[in-house]
Amino acid sequence: MISSVFLFPYYLVLKIRHSLYDKGRIASVQHPVPVVSVGNVTAGGTGKTPMVEYLANLLRGSHRVAVLSRGYKRKSKGFRLVETEDTAALAGDEPLQIKRKFPDIRVAVDKDRNHGVQQLLALPEEERPDVVLLDDGFQYRKLKPALDIVLVDYNRPIFQDNLLPVGHLRDLPEQIRRAGVVVVTKCPRMLDEWERTQFRQQIRLRADQKLFFATLRQGDPMPVFRWEGDKHYIYSKEVFLFSGVADDRPLRLFLADRYDRIEHKRFGDHHRFTRADIRRLRAYARRNPRTLLLTTEKDAQRLLHCRWLDEEVRRRLFYVPVEHEFLTWDETLAFEALIRGELPAKPADGRLF
Repeated sequence: MISSVFLFPYYLVLKIRHSLYDKGRIASVQHPVPVVSVGNVTAGGTGKTPMVEYLANLLRGSHRVAVLSRGYKRKSKGFRLVETEDTAALAGDEPLQIKRKFPDIRVAVDKDRNHGVQQLLALPEEERPDVVLLDDGFQYRKLKPALDIVLVDYNRPIFQDNLLPVGHLRDLPEQIRRAGVVVVTKCPRMLDEWERTQFRQQIRLRADQKLFFATLRQGDPMPVFRWEGDKHYIYSKEVFLFSGVADDRPLRLFLADRYDRIEHKRFGDHHRFTRADIRRLRAYARRNPRTLLLTTEKDAQRLLHCRWLDEEVRRRLFYVPVEHEFLTWDETLAFEALIRGELPAKPADGRLF
């Protein structure tokens, strides 16, 4: 592999680090509450947030669910419970998105995930979670989860990739063998059995590892500003898409089937929109009065409290919601049964946080 030659120091550090954890030379903490980790071995774009949302929706009727994230690029420090009124600067865009979608569950951010779990367990008994979903936790080996779910992008298979900065891998591809469950995301909807078998062989899973195939389902555009959006713009034939996410290709393919003219401006992942960015957006909106202004759900969180957006832009500004969908109904049932089977049964008590 190219990475092992040109990036040998980085490769060696990762090998030694994992070896120390595997041999118990560095301890991993296992908490008294089940922790389900969702992660990957590549740099972004595999759909971790939609998978955390899928799990939260699956479990919140039977368990007290909490989501714990690092809160990437937030300005706040330490442990923080996310509120629906927070800004992305305080909470991070992904945790804020999850909290606004599921206001009845606890969402917390903490760079030290072990400390974050401890703080969640220190909540009053009626608010204490009995399952924690750990967003982007696969490389955080200081914590030992009850279950590791690793996502792999069908369009960027790890067996054809290399370590950063040569490729997109943030970890050694062999580490995928630590996961209990692997989900191949962004698959074409029609995937035959031969292709599934080939994929499993190429990523070299153990026989006891569970493998699932899923795609991303895009929803109808939703207004970023719920009470101000003019839904007539959804039916425009022209769209201006601006995005600051790791991979917006599925969204662009989705839009290509629905709109006659698409213009696209791409920013870096987790981009903080500046006054100059918004000024250019306003100017574009004035020049193109019939065009739908569209962004991603994650970007929408960073725009909610942007003070430079005028009334016209707010009326025309929409996002496209996205969620995971397994390729077959049998896979859906098997995945959900597996997740429930990993957790101790606990009746819902109807309490809201």
